[in-house]
Amino acid sequence: INYQYIMLYRGSCHCGSVKFSVKTDLSKVVQCNCSICKRKNAKMNLVPKDAITITHGEENLTIYQFDTNIAKHFFCKICGIYTHHQRKSDPNGIGVNLGCLDELDYFAIDSELLNNK
Repeated sequence: INYQYIMLYRGSCHCGSVKFSVKTDLSKVVQCNCSICKRKNAKMNLVPKDAITITHGEENLTIYQFDTNIAKHFFCKICGIYTHHQRKSDPNGIGVNLGCLDELDYFAIDSELLNNK
């Protein structure tokens, strides 16, 4: 699928306690092979920090950090779903879990490998 327009997508965790919107053209979709990403197996859309807005339930987000404690991985406290993360390799960037966006066919979107081993 080739997306070429910036659109506003709405997303949420599984239980709906966290909701967000993200502005993106879906031009940069990756799957990372670092120690945490290979375990969550998410397709992530890489966007600037200001492209995401938490619209509901920010208090229901919790952060997981490890190793250098630079990256911040955000999860819903209630259902445990990873929604997004602030990137270690790009402090001004966010990775958004495309599986949280209901408007998309997650399985039809191709991703490239982000080699962070």
